[in-house]
Amino acid sequence: MAEERRVVTVGGKGSSLSSSSVFEIANGLSRLSIDSSALSKVSSSSNSKTSNNTNAPTQSSAFSILSNLTPEESKASLVVLLNKLLLSSSSSAAVTQLSDIILNDVSSISFDNTIDGVSPGDFSVAAISGISAILDHRSSALSVIIDAVAALSCEALGADILAFNLNDSGDGSTAKDVVSVAADVKILLNGSKFVNKNIDEPAVSSVPVVHGKFREICRLLHSSTRVQLNSAVVSNSGSSGTASAMCTTLFSLAVALKDLGNISYNRAKRTRDDEISAMLQKECPRPDQLKAVFASLVSAHSDEEYVKFSHDVNSLLVMVEKIVSWEALAAFFSLEENDFISGNTSVCEDNAKAGKKGGKKKKILGKGTTALLQYLKDRLLSMPIQTEAFENLVRHFLSLLDPKDSGFGTLLRKVKDIVESNESRRLPKLPKGTRDFAKEQMAIREKAFSIIVEVFKRHGASALDTPAFEMRETLMGKYGEDSKLIYDLADQGGELCSLRYDLTVPFARYVAMNGLTSFKRYQIAKVYRRDNPSKGRYREFYQCDFDIAGQFEKMMPDFEVIKILTELLDELDIGEYEVKLNHRKLLDGMLAICGVPQEKFRTICSSIDKLDKQSFEQIKKEMADEKGLSDAISDRIGTFVKWRGPPVELLSKLKLERSFLENNESSLALDELDIMFKALERSRCIDRVVFDLSLARGLDYYTGVIFEAVFKGATQVGSIAAGGRYDNLIGMFGTRQVPAVGISLGIERVFAIMEQVQKDKNQEIRATETQVLVSILGDDSALAAELVGELWNAKVKAEFMIHKKVMKHIDRARDSRIPWMVLVGERELSEGVVKLKDVVAAIDYEVPRGNLVNDLCRRLGM
Repeated sequence: MAEERRVVTVGGKGSSLSSSSVFEIANGLSRLSIDSSALSKVSSSSNSKTSNNTNAPTQSSAFSILSNLTPEESKASLVVLLNKLLLSSSSSAAVTQLSDIILNDVSSISFDNTIDGVSPGDFSVAAISGISAILDHRSSALSVIIDAVAALSCEALGADILAFNLNDSGDGSTAKDVVSVAADVKILLNGSKFVNKNIDEPAVSSVPVVHGKFREICRLLHSSTRVQLNSAVVSNSGSSGTASAMCTTLFSLAVALKDLGNISYNRAKRTRDDEISAMLQKECPRPDQLKAVFASLVSAHSDEEYVKFSHDVNSLLVMVEKIVSWEALAAFFSLEENDFISGNTSVCEDNAKAGKKGGKKKKILGKGTTALLQYLKDRLLSMPIQTEAFENLVRHFLSLLDPKDSGFGTLLRKVKDIVESNESRRLPKLPKGTRDFAKEQMAIREKAFSIIVEVFKRHGASALDTPAFEMRETLMGKYGEDSKLIYDLADQGGELCSLRYDLTVPFARYVAMNGLTSFKRYQIAKVYRRDNPSKGRYREFYQCDFDIAGQFEKMMPDFEVIKILTELLDELDIGEYEVKLNHRKLLDGMLAICGVPQEKFRTICSSIDKLDKQSFEQIKKEMADEKGLSDAISDRIGTFVKWRGPPVELLSKLKLERSFLENNESSLALDELDIMFKALERSRCIDRVVFDLSLARGLDYYTGVIFEAVFKGATQVGSIAAGGRYDNLIGMFGTRQVPAVGISLGIERVFAIMEQVQKDKNQEIRATETQVLVSILGDDSALAAELVGELWNAKVKAEFMIHKKVMKHIDRARDSRIPWMVLVGERELSEGVVKLKDVVAAIDYEVPRGNLVNDLCRRLGM
């Protein structure tokens, strides 16, 4: 009894067309049904249009557009067109005509026939959408199969799989699909003894990049196709643009398919050199044929023959599917050592006898590839074929990878199950924008934190800690255009909360809540930004903040935080840097002088703040197109923001500008800067400061001095610290205004610089501070506990090791760079002594057992 085909209903309420449905209908795997209510709606709509517009001209489109398409492509095109007509409540005659053709044999269409009410442009869009649906369905399947086939080829070739050792850096600089492909192939190959035989194969090492790009484009194609399949017909004038936009994604797919086909063919050709290889050369599509089809589709795209272009892309996909099938065949028979060819089918059984005496030596393949091979063998054995008929066997194997084959869906699910349920699975994955830190990195971080805390405490600051999340209302409206980067949390009990964006707003909230009028604090904690990670930018990172709140001598707190900043960066020893400085009131005065409306000050500041990353021409375009400034105002702003230089010198220049002196805001700012620059001069740190009128700092809460430290070395990390005065922020949370100024050190970027400095100097980073290794030459664990316990009680940093071989102990000490060892063997025990070893100098000392702690502490300078 024939298997009952799935019914795909179109036109009904809530029903939608998918790529899989179009593919199945086009290949007779599913039946099409039209919802009766949709037919009624189309009929009534058609009658209404006829009665209201009896003289309106009707458009018609010839079926000739399908003449160069395959039956599969033609039927898919008509299915999509039918769905679009139903969504548009178009002519019932057209709907009836289309449904009759689809339900019958599409190959019997007369290409001279026309369909009323459909423009040629709409017909073309439907055809491209139908072919795109086929491409979407088959490409999605292929993206799964190619990784499994490549894994089989890796084993058949004994290829080096070093290229698959990829990790997601977490900062957006790594292509996610490339890492994902590498992880999937490694899962399939987990435990294999057939790979890594030092065979450098470019067609293998390029798998992560080529397959990863293909995955990425498949995802884009799926998104665009899903929209087109369930959208109504567009006006004839809009169909051309729709077709062009759809084919842009298809062009990227074609490029990825060509690359995919080439490396698959190269692996297949390298895998076998026998009868299969001869058949492959004769029957498998070759790279030159791929190139010819690709040239044809490029020409069609250039000539805007978009339906032909789509057909050519599909032809290219079919060729690549065949190449991948031949690669799978070559790898399969290579790994099965001709058992099928010779007629020996016992290998298809579970290798239970392999380990027995006289049995065949068991092959150690990857856990995933072993399961896949067993599935393929079982499928082949279930087919009514004679294994002696080699060509027949080849044909049946190739049919297993044909998307139209009834068992292909089962194969696809099998591959997915292997990857998803493999006991190794993929290594646990970090959320993007986050990182782990190894012991060497943590050593650098702890050193940096200790320096930073020491500087903060030197200036009389107290430590403060606040929650990782705040009430959402506390954070909103404080960060200008960056407020969109705040991480909102799900409502877990009637309060809307968000992860903290920085440490300044929580500090202001704390001061206001506790009624403080004076507070000097530091805080080192993680903050969170819902940003798109890029190189050097993360979603979770540490900030090191120092703030002074309260009424003090004019500009002296501002001077102190700048001084602290220079001390921090000098003592962290990262290399050359500069502190760019400006004043928010000076900036506001400048904008007023240039003619910027006051209500646009903040948004224009956000634009100016991008000048360190973009040219002024780009900023000018943004200010004009998005923010409505005239060219004259923008040009005047451009004149001022180019001013930068030594603080005292540029301040003198600004005081000569009459317009700045006549503006109350800028005049006040110049007076304040004069006081602060004199203090910086007297404290001998002004040489680190650059007065820069382009510095804007986009945060809304700044009211006075603003500054930003920039690293000038080779490592490109951008801003490494920033801050400023915020006199009104605390008042937002309480009844009184408490002026404040603070600085935030972007410690993650500082760490990146410090790590690079260590690397450039070839300095080994010691992950631990262990001073002594207690080495027991034997198996006396109680003695180890006694000796190391005495050292720990004396506050000596010590570890212990129990092993019979002395070189194991010495290697451990050298690898961990532990300066001293205490060695105790049978001789030392019998004589009541211990041996002290200076690991670096390679000098041994014998010490009475009772003097161990005192002698060792003396040598350590404790």
